[in-house]
Amino acid sequence: MRRRRPEKREIIPDVEYNSELVAKLINTIMLKGKKSTAKKIVYSAFEVIKSKKKNIDPLEVFIQAIENIKPKLEVKSRRVGGATYQVPVEVSTDRQVALALRWMSDYSKAKKGKSMSSSLATEILDAFENTGSSVKKKDEIHKMAQANKAFAHFRW
Repeated sequence: MRRRRPEKREIIPDVEYNSELVAKLINTIMLKGKKSTAKKIVYSAFEVIKSKKKNIDPLEVFIQAIENIKPKLEVKSRRVGGATYQVPVEVSTDRQVALALRWMSDYSKAKKGKSMSSSLATEILDAFENTGSSVKKKDEIHKMAQANKAFAHFRW
């Protein structure tokens, strides 16, 4: 028998914007425990957003970008009688945010030739306008779930 699930850790909101979402972004950007470096990257990315979108608060731009990236459905592999099916499953809200932040961070890191803060700002602005790599990733996952809708009855 399995033990109980570990309880969710409380995330302390970041200092500058007092937002848990920004704190989660800082944690996903962070490499090898270098939180201060991750904070510098995120805050300078927000400064770039502030300079490009003068009339909108960068926090609102970021929140809207995350909303545009969050996947509602994903596929999970289920083995049924020797065959493996890709079964579409709804994504929990915690996982939606985690996936959105991870994709945003990964695609920012993948962009070469620019500083991390400018590529992160570009990715956030692209997601805000419903374009960019992370939005494309969400659309791919939704398409895959739609294509495998026939196997939805294997969900349990």
